[in-house]
Amino acid sequence: MAMNVSALLLSLVTGMISGFLVSVPVGPINVTILNEGPHHGFRWGFLIGLGAVVMEVTYCGIAFAGFSNLFASKLMRAAMELISFMLVFYLGVKYMLAHALVATPPSAERLAERLHPHTAFMTGFVRVLCNPMVLLFWITLSATFVAHEWVEPNWTSKSVFLAGVAAGALAWFVLLSFVVAHELRRFSTETLVQLSRLSGVVLVGVALVIGWRLIGLLATR
Repeated sequence: MAMNVSALLLSLVTGMISGFLVSVPVGPINVTILNEGPHHGFRWGFLIGLGAVVMEVTYCGIAFAGFSNLFASKLMRAAMELISFMLVFYLGVKYMLAHALVATPPSAERLAERLHPHTAFMTGFVRVLCNPMVLLFWITLSATFVAHEWVEPNWTSKSVFLAGVAAGALAWFVLLSFVVAHELRRFSTETLVQLSRLSGVVLVGVALVIGWRLIGLLATR
């Protein structure tokens, strides 16, 4: 029982950290909150973030349901160790070197304009929905977490992880919406870029841990 509780706690913490870090880099949701929050207040920014979180967790759930179990074999697990190291290291360096906002793919922007959301919640929901890269990102992350045994391959552990992702991501958007609504002059896109760089440092650290595990895995073969 103690082992099960500790495994679920690891899944929860992994979800919260990943949900928070994924939300920090400067993207269309953060920029929308930054631009519209001062005019509409905290509630508007919060609802944009909530819509984004709902779609983010949906994509994450789809990734776990359809793809993570493909990496159960030892060979695929070793391959995912390598792929996850390269992906996390790449993203970490990318965020560390960020100098401006992350552009929304033109195709995703056009689709979002066609759907034309009328509420704050749907604005956040549609912007994530129209970005298929989010799904691809979570497919890789879900397989990575299962391969590293940070999330167990059962739906109890996966559900706890999804709850953690929702909590972590929502915590960031609540914080951002509050700060933007009350401290506009002290918060800008440059501040978001700096936070993005900080999240990049954390991701590089995670990549080094993954790399160390990969070295240990290869050494025992």
